[in-house]
Amino acid sequence: MNSQADAADYPGASLGLPASGAGSLASWRSRIAALLVDWGTSMILATFAFGIGVLRDGGWRAWMILAVFFVQTSVMSALVGGSFGQVLARLAIVRLDRRPLGWARAIARAALICLVVPTVVIGAERRALNDLVLGTVVVRRA
Repeated sequence: MNSQADAADYPGASLGLPASGAGSLASWRSRIAALLVDWGTSMILATFAFGIGVLRDGGWRAWMILAVFFVQTSVMSALVGGSFGQVLARLAIVRLDRRPLGWARAIARAALICLVVPTVVIGAERRALNDLVLGTVVVRRA
């Protein structure tokens, strides 16, 4: 077989990412674990800030967990290149052009995740619609 074809037969190859280690495409397991940590942390913070009603009441309180999730994900992504859960899972959000993520992309990405549908529409290379639109990919940290 062709050694070049073998070398490009892994997820992330078409994006120029390494096959393993730092900078390689993040696994689904680690991405889902990070999302669960982010949501759990948002539930705890929202409950602390707005009371137990965020877990059982309707109205504005019902939206506070999502609001905390949005703020946490946006701020952490802009500042350190990943949400709280992603940092713990040793993941990072990077732009394909290798430039800094920036505030606009971090906020847009968090907003698209909060809409859910763009996050569950998966394209090539394990990239959700939000990553495809924004030119980003989730990779393993060093």
